[in-house]
Amino acid sequence: MRIDFIRHGKTEGNLEMRYIGRTDEPLSFAGIAELAVISYPTCGKLVSSPMKRCLQTAELIFPDTAPVVCEALKECDFGDFEGRNYIELSLDSRYQRWIDSGGEGAFPNGELPDDFKKRCVDGFLSCIADMYDAEHLTFVVHGGTIMSIMEHFAVPKKSYYDWHTANGHGFVTEFDGKNITVTEKI
Repeated sequence: MRIDFIRHGKTEGNLEMRYIGRTDEPLSFAGIAELAVISYPTCGKLVSSPMKRCLQTAELIFPDTAPVVCEALKECDFGDFEGRNYIELSLDSRYQRWIDSGGEGAFPNGELPDDFKKRCVDGFLSCIADMYDAEHLTFVVHGGTIMSIMEHFAVPKKSYYDWHTANGHGFVTEFDGKNITVTEKI
């Protein structure tokens, strides 16, 4: 099965390098403009996170295709780090502990990274099961969602952060039911 993963376009929070997870931000004007100049593959059955930034991206890229919305594919809840950037967090000892953990530690009052990753993988598998007869799926989701799915399924194996992709970009892949193989980058 062909599966395309596309990260949503830029928001103001992305431009300011803020941790934007549960905040339901729309795309920025710059983000909309950037999407207009990227060449996207044809759309398969379209799946989106319910967040504005993903739904807007899906509508701009694939205006003639209504997405199936999957709640489980939302971005991580960054807890007390939500809406703040590394400069604002630089004096917060909890942030330094999180950095020292290699980004694997818990977010204070937020979602545990392993719980987030499991939610994304389970959501992805649920979408696959619901659309088992599709030959091509296109996911417009968050960077963390893509990284979680790719870390779990992609071959060759890479770490979570190795699967980071820029806003509006992503991967064209093949999924055999067990492994994801990247065939090209978007």
